[in-house]
Amino acid sequence: MSATCHHKNKTHVCNASALPNSYAKNRTFKQGEPIRKLQQKGSAAIEFALVFPVFFVIFYGIITYGMIMIAQQSVTLAAAEGARAALRHVPDESARTINAEDAATGTRSVAAWLGRQHLAFNGEPIDCPYTSGVDVVRCYKVTVRYPYAQQPIIPLLLGPLMRVVVPDNLSSTAIVQID
Repeated sequence: MSATCHHKNKTHVCNASALPNSYAKNRTFKQGEPIRKLQQKGSAAIEFALVFPVFFVIFYGIITYGMIMIAQQSVTLAAAEGARAALRHVPDESARTINAEDAATGTRSVAAWLGRQHLAFNGEPIDCPYTSGVDVVRCYKVTVRYPYAQQPIIPLLLGPLMRVVVPDNLSSTAIVQID
């Protein structure tokens, strides 16, 4: 189908009878602009609508797993700080546990940003797993746990479906030798 067009100030004015029905009468086209390009208007919006959800899910996954890794690192450092605090000389084991718990889950703890009320602490003296022979060496074991399933840092957009790919708990254990 050929259009009957004439030139007017570097543009083409085409007769509507020579164009498909979707074009208005005497529509003005820029010189060199193909008619096919005009039929594709709005395709960028459709492509964006198709690509944006994929991009958003990838971006959301990066942010979510980044925050989980930061929280896990905080819990690990909190357990290590609690174990180091258990090394301080104290008169009895209950004072040792208080020192370790305050260092691991206290207000100045590395994991305090997760909320002290959400952090679970367990500290106990144990026999060191690497002792041999007659000498029994005492160790102190500190475990810090954060229930990520109950208190997610980033809201889970897909609800129960997201719970499959995020951890239920973030926990870490540190052991130090006392004797």
